[in-house]
Amino acid sequence: MGEYFGEDIAARYDEDEASDPSVVGPTVELLAQLAGAGRAVEFAIGTGRIALPLAARDIPVAGMDASEAMLARLYAKPGAERIEAVLGDMRTTRLPGAFRLAYLIFNTINNLTSQDGQVTCFVNAAAHLETGGCFVVEVGVPDLRRLPPGQTTVPFRVDPDRLGFDTYDTVTQEMWSHHYWKGPKGIESASLPFRYVWPSELDLMAQIAGLQLNERWAGWQSEPFTADSRSHVSIYEKV
Repeated sequence: MGEYFGEDIAARYDEDEASDPSVVGPTVELLAQLAGAGRAVEFAIGTGRIALPLAARDIPVAGMDASEAMLARLYAKPGAERIEAVLGDMRTTRLPGAFRLAYLIFNTINNLTSQDGQVTCFVNAAAHLETGGCFVVEVGVPDLRRLPPGQTTVPFRVDPDRLGFDTYDTVTQEMWSHHYWKGPKGIESASLPFRYVWPSELDLMAQIAGLQLNERWAGWQSEPFTADSRSHVSIYEKV
């Protein structure tokens, strides 16, 4: 998994719209409320776009990531010394101690490209939590309603300097995200594999791991989740 997030991706990762303060602010606010006075652990901590402002609120934050390049960007940022970030796979890496909050956001559960891998991640998250602690997952709802019969591709971004398309395999739930943009070398591209997952499927994974669904919202400001929601923030509690 880490091989897909090398220096080329890490170098421009913080330019993504997910790093905009209008996105980061509500995310950190909700996570801080859930962590309370406890510890937080981020699965796929990346460049620290969420972990750093969360730690700035005096919440002890730890995390793991499979990409050395992403972690190098985190280590170079002010405040990184407050975070215990390690190189590791979110399916198997176990950080010491108990946590009040574990979180896996921005569609990252889809980076695990098998159902077994996704289930194992839930089990690992539950193992990090104290009783009553929460595992927060943010991920998009599969966009399959936009696929007419026989079509496998859906555009998600069409700008003058950037194009993006998702391709779906409805048998395996495999998808690929294809990106094309204008760079210093002309037109550049990258393709990343994912496995899309339904909300109900995540709920079953949580049940297997000893977690139960407490809340599901359409966004970080507790917007109601409906049949038309394009993504969701789901909060699972360790029972």
